[in-house]
Amino acid sequence: MTGKISTVGIIGAGQMGGGIAHVAAIAGYRVKLYDISQERIEAGLATINGNMARQVSSGKLVDAVHRAATQRITAAPALEDLADVDLVIEAATEDETVKRKIFAQLCPILNPEALLATNTSSISITRLAAQTDRPERFIGIHFMNPVPVMKLVEVVRGIATEDSTFETAKTFVSSLDKTITVAEDFPAFIVNRILLPMINEAIYTLYEGVGTVEAIDTAMKLGANHPMGPLQLADFIGLDTCLSIMQVLHDGLSDSKYRPCPLLVKYVEAGWLGRKTGRGFYDYRGDHPVPTR
Repeated sequence: MTGKISTVGIIGAGQMGGGIAHVAAIAGYRVKLYDISQERIEAGLATINGNMARQVSSGKLVDAVHRAATQRITAAPALEDLADVDLVIEAATEDETVKRKIFAQLCPILNPEALLATNTSSISITRLAAQTDRPERFIGIHFMNPVPVMKLVEVVRGIATEDSTFETAKTFVSSLDKTITVAEDFPAFIVNRILLPMINEAIYTLYEGVGTVEAIDTAMKLGANHPMGPLQLADFIGLDTCLSIMQVLHDGLSDSKYRPCPLLVKYVEAGWLGRKTGRGFYDYRGDHPVPTR
């Protein structure tokens, strides 16, 4: 652990927040997990425990480490429970309005010396930092999904981020056994600046009738050696998140090549957001995923 950080507060007990809590607890940090309802926190804790248990069964984690790590994670039913943490990582939905509201409620509660980080995958770090009382102690720490498996973390400075904040963030990420890539504060940073337009183009390929869902995914898996097809990956990420990132790219860079595909918009409007809702480009409600078109 770093000298400055021993307790980490995580806002959002979903896929990303739970994954960050998972790796932080294994690395020896005390973790406080917050979400808007006790049910969400309990579901997040259960998922973390289940994922660690699977790592134990597959020989990737020692049972004693699993037991110790789960003891380090506690529920934080109210934002006030994060008052004494050294670092807060916001991992709420990819919606700038939601994030701004969280920071407005959180900042008056936090220890003045605490660092504030966001796991945003696309939104300006500088703009988010400006909504807080500590832009110099604000930074982007963008984990990849699923957090326990993916080795990369993008670290993104805002215009006001101090060197000490940057160095502490890098030390913290390294202590989680992750590889750091430093990205500049441009829309969607590095990974999603490249990945999401590729996914959006795959959706256009489907929309224009060039290939079926299965044909497109098979083509990219076997023709480009991708481990997962782009439409399957979109369902895994969440189509709402894909749309949010494409909108950030389109708005931030004002280039028509980033225009979200109308079919992506339609699926999100229908509530077909991918795996998490049971339907997206595939239907997950049966024994095996089946293309929805």
